[in-house]
Amino acid sequence: MKRIILVFILAAAVMYGILHGNLWRNNFYWLSFYGQTSPVRASPSYVTSGVTISYNQLPPTAVERRNALDTCLLKPAFESLLGVDKIYPFLCANDFIRVAEFQGSNKFELPYGIKRAEQFFRLALSRLQNCGLSSEEDSIPCRRCVVVGNGGVLRNKTLGEKIDSYDVIIRMNNGPVIGYEEDVGRRTTFRLSYPESIFSDPIHYDPNTTVVLIVFKPRDLKWLWEILGGQKISAKGFWKKPALNMIYKSSQIRILDPSITRKTAYEWLHFPTRFPKKEKPKHPTTGLIAITLAFHICHEVHLAGFKYDFTDRNSSLHYYGNETMSQMMQNEYHNITAEQKFLKKLIDKNFVVNLT
Repeated sequence: MKRIILVFILAAAVMYGILHGNLWRNNFYWLSFYGQTSPVRASPSYVTSGVTISYNQLPPTAVERRNALDTCLLKPAFESLLGVDKIYPFLCANDFIRVAEFQGSNKFELPYGIKRAEQFFRLALSRLQNCGLSSEEDSIPCRRCVVVGNGGVLRNKTLGEKIDSYDVIIRMNNGPVIGYEEDVGRRTTFRLSYPESIFSDPIHYDPNTTVVLIVFKPRDLKWLWEILGGQKISAKGFWKKPALNMIYKSSQIRILDPSITRKTAYEWLHFPTRFPKKEKPKHPTTGLIAITLAFHICHEVHLAGFKYDFTDRNSSLHYYGNETMSQMMQNEYHNITAEQKFLKKLIDKNFVVNLT
């Protein structure tokens, strides 16, 4: 009988220890996520792929940066789209795993999560010096933002001065400013890109621009790690030739949280999580992802250059170059019709203002 009682006592003690440990970890995570405490680190550094990274060199966490998003007391018109909380858009080296667990990104593989790519994210993030919004934008309580698409509708609209008047100007891919200032403005706050679409010609360098990398595959992260380390870049694994040199400083580069893209694809465009084998998966355009980013960091969002003329296959696709709408209509990776319907919904509900 004494042995049985002793076994029960020991089992109870073990269960108490396990439950107490789990509760402590969960409460600690919950408090730290909302900025009430900071995570305790057991060691001053970690080693990844032979590279020792000191925690003293790491930027502030996304958790700590999150409070900067809620400085405006007025509610945005599009608040109902955001759900419970705004997502801090950029990953930070020292808490991206924790944030992924909170956002559910640890359950999805790239392009909309970090599952099985954690090491690639860790390597790429270790090259970056910052994960915050720029200091200038941090100080603005109610950000007025304009998302500038690359649509041909911007031609001859002379919206440049109007676009430059916003607090935050978001552009995407390799839509140029030089030579088109009268129509698209001069300033760029954030430019969303991926390795195949980022500027590589120094003529386009802007010291006031923050480049936001949208990650679609592990190779994108390896590319960032290599190019910032001055290593030779291989074009293998890319759908077209990526940038082979980086014109931006590492302090100007951020990695977009995949949950921003996932929200765009699944919640707003209602794309299926799985496509038939014979059908190529559809992904949101950089423009739609940029609008999602704006909804999470801005109080007021205006759009320019997002209208396409589907009735004329020969109409200009972009405000630059000679590509036509026929090339966009042949694109198998985007659902432009779904995106145009969603944009119309945003405009009809006055969630955004369309300048074009």
